[in-house]
Amino acid sequence: MAWHVVIAGGGFGGFYAARTLERALPRQSTRITLVNDVNFMLYTPLLPGAAAGTLEPRHVVVPLREALGGTDLRIGTIVDGDPARHVVRVESLEGHVEELVYDQLIVAVGSVSRTLPVPGLDRHGIGFKSLPEAIELRNRLLRTLEAAETLESPAEREAWLTYVFVGAGYAGLEGLAELQDFAADAIERYPRCRMQGMRWILVEARARVMPEISADLAEFAVRELRGRGIEIRTNTTLEELTATTARLSDGEVVPARTCVWTAGVKPHPVVARLGLPLEGGRIQVDRTMRVTGQPDVWAIGDAAAVPDPARRGQAPTPPTAQHAIRQGRRVARNVAAALGNGRVRPFTYKTKGVFVDMGQGEAVASTLGVRWRGRPAWLLARTYHLAMMPGWKRKARLLVDWNIQLLFGRDLSELGRLGHPPPLANPTAGGTPSEDHAATTSV
Repeated sequence: MAWHVVIAGGGFGGFYAARTLERALPRQSTRITLVNDVNFMLYTPLLPGAAAGTLEPRHVVVPLREALGGTDLRIGTIVDGDPARHVVRVESLEGHVEELVYDQLIVAVGSVSRTLPVPGLDRHGIGFKSLPEAIELRNRLLRTLEAAETLESPAEREAWLTYVFVGAGYAGLEGLAELQDFAADAIERYPRCRMQGMRWILVEARARVMPEISADLAEFAVRELRGRGIEIRTNTTLEELTATTARLSDGEVVPARTCVWTAGVKPHPVVARLGLPLEGGRIQVDRTMRVTGQPDVWAIGDAAAVPDPARRGQAPTPPTAQHAIRQGRRVARNVAAALGNGRVRPFTYKTKGVFVDMGQGEAVASTLGVRWRGRPAWLLARTYHLAMMPGWKRKARLLVDWNIQLLFGRDLSELGRLGHPPPLANPTAGGTPSEDHAATTSV
């Protein structure tokens, strides 16, 4: 009977594990099942481009059924697991729960936004980790411009035209930079808003932005953002959030109707229900990514405490796409070796470079010890992401999107109701039903 390998999660780690297993094992010898809650892999480094309208949302995802021809895809949610019985339970789209029995299990469930008990954050904040959140941010930006344009009073417009980002890591800095770049183009079509101007604030609890990159590159990024009029508040936290204000730890109460939370990630909550040992909230694994005490279970990506080869004994690998990709490839080869009584090998990848795209042809990068800034870094970043995007079809679409945006600018249509059609009886001009108008403008 064929071996059964189950992969929990279809992000970078799970996708590359499945693709490598398809190539490493004869199809007749092994059945590969990948469980994911959606039928695509999100290429997260391109999420800011989708939010800013530079990229078509469908072009920053990889359809799993198209890219993984030899893998059985199950769309559903992991409920829990029982390692003693070699079982994970999955809730399918239509609601039934089934048990998947495995010979080898790879856990690659990823992470979710890490929130703090800030009053009002859960009701009025928005994350920036998924495609729906990115598209909602774009739509919200356009709705705030539309709402502000209808107001006579500059004081009333202020909150609509103020945008607060909390967290100055990769997601916060790139997301803010791309959206501000998009807003700078869009506001030209709104006379009242253009006369008043927008206010963008980046709030960071630590002493400087982007601790993942060198101090001089981070300082260059700060100068670039401040040159666009963006306020950067380090050693500052968000204390309270309401529908119309954000109160900061320095005492200022900022009138704002948009607050984006990008202050870190944490392992997916399901890791606590899999019956596996945890270390700091992540699944405990050795250098080969095999779970401690579970010879047939492996864990990778943001959900696993994989020892970092670059910092032996200090910390697990950082939650980045480049680490998840390499872990997925290595764990697949280790699973193939385990099934064939071969030798499993440790994860040895060390970061070779970082890219921070800030829009407007600006970026900072570090590759193999060489530091880049400005347009050369921006071109390097785009070249790297183009090379890493799986499939020639999707690479071509990225090239088309980028060049169309450079030639013709970005579209300003607000499609917030896309995918949520109104009842047939409701009057609509093709967008939002008239009775829902108040709901769409209260952000």
